[in-house]
Amino acid sequence: MTGPVLLLDIMDTVVRDPFWDMPGFFGCTFDELWPLIHPTAWVDFELDRIDEETFLRSFFADGRGYDTAGLLELVRRGTWWIEGMEELLSELHAAGAEMHALSNYPSWWRRIEEDHRLSRYLRWSFVSCDTGLRKPDPEAYLHAARTLGRPPEDCIFVDNTGRNCKAAAQVGMTAIKFVGADELRRSLEGVRPLHLT
Repeated sequence: MTGPVLLLDIMDTVVRDPFWDMPGFFGCTFDELWPLIHPTAWVDFELDRIDEETFLRSFFADGRGYDTAGLLELVRRGTWWIEGMEELLSELHAAGAEMHALSNYPSWWRRIEEDHRLSRYLRWSFVSCDTGLRKPDPEAYLHAARTLGRPPEDCIFVDNTGRNCKAAAQVGMTAIKFVGADELRRSLEGVRPLHLT
């Protein structure tokens, strides 16, 4: 067991988050959509407290109807690899890096896997719907380290959200805020045994 473990956020770090398409789908702006969304349904869905059908039915706080099949299609169609990330993960995998997802996401992660096969490079080990833990809860990071049999100091956490990175650093992990594949590559250069030079 040598070298650090990479713990990777998925949405807007490895693949694009289709959430950005939702205002257009509903014919409004983000500012108009936010007040209409149920305040807890998404978090409950990410933690597997409710199933997909319940989430879709609860999407709007007032329970209004909408094209649920269309929303599911939008979610699937709106997810693709972040530029340069498939190539980087492939190189990291070939270099022997141990990589795991550490993601806040519902059961929809399985659709991402079906479409993009991230498991060629990483394991879907720590998704909130399976662990019952969401970032930035410190236990989300500590649970991952304990499960892997590693101290937090042996883990490199990558996420596009500053507060999630701050929480990882507070438990002792090396945290890298994701802004792009090239920048991540530079941050990992020289990290043994990755040899990204």
